[in-house]
Amino acid sequence: MTAERAQPSSLAHFDAADLLDALSTGIAVLDRQLCVVYANVAAQDLLAASVQHMRGRPLAEVLAEPNGLVGILARALRTGETFTDRELPLRPAATPRETRVTDVTITPLAGVTGTYLLLELADATQRQRISRETDLLAHLDGSRMMVRQLAHEVKNPLGGLRGAAQLLERELHDDGLKEYTRVIIGEADRLVALVDSMAVPLRSPNRAFVNVHELCERVRHLLRAEAPPGVEIGRDYDPSLPTALLDEHQIIQALLNVARNALQAVGERGRIVLRTRALSGISIGSRRHRLVASVQIEDDGPGVPGELRSSIFYPLVTGRTEALGSGSRLPRSS
Repeated sequence: MTAERAQPSSLAHFDAADLLDALSTGIAVLDRQLCVVYANVAAQDLLAASVQHMRGRPLAEVLAEPNGLVGILARALRTGETFTDRELPLRPAATPRETRVTDVTITPLAGVTGTYLLLELADATQRQRISRETDLLAHLDGSRMMVRQLAHEVKNPLGGLRGAAQLLERELHDDGLKEYTRVIIGEADRLVALVDSMAVPLRSPNRAFVNVHELCERVRHLLRAEAPPGVEIGRDYDPSLPTALLDEHQIIQALLNVARNALQAVGERGRIVLRTRALSGISIGSRRHRLVASVQIEDDGPGVPGELRSSIFYPLVTGRTEALGSGSRLPRSS
């Protein structure tokens, strides 16, 4: 009895285009004029255009802002070398307000009819966002440590100031002058209480099952009372959201802070929309969640200045020229 020899596996029954379309990396082929010859499904998604729409057109026409990509492509074509660029922002012409962050690899290919360029596009938007959120969390941890150290250092001179005011009050016989020392003592006590609230951990959330739309409506009513007549306060709710275990007061305060920022951004005339959605596959910090409830506050104001977008969520940062709340004085771009 002879053992049957195993037959080698074959990919002959697979179509090459089907294999390329199954990749999560975008693959595009360009000719010497940098016109699109082929693009797989992932590349079509990243460039926000179908292969039928792109074929025969220069890649620069597919993008609203090539951001140096065309120059790199031309250099690869001229030198015959492979080039790689990480986290290159691309803005498709079909969706000019949406920026896609991609890792780009360009490889020259020698074909029968001439040289072509193989363009690989890997979506790095999610990785960049996770990296930015990780940096933000690290920055916030450092800020908390700095606040605790500052609180410890501030309490010592406040104690001395209060003690000196008490000694001075004992030496004064004029009640009118004693009133000033009482003000000093009262303000010192208030500052100590403020420092203590900054230095100690926040209280545990008082959570209960609530409807997030009820909280949004309370914020909307408060906002309508503060808004000028020319500002419209709209709502766009997803009725599928279930009740959630939340601290009602903390959520209302957080939403109200963001909504008031939007109100200041639109000025005397504009539109603010409170929107809720159910989102899937979202990363918060280093943890990925299968399903989350999203509450968004959208306004049609001038937006965040470009120079502040990477640091807007850090403490003491604002785009307003006047110092409000805990924001620092940073100019708003026109």
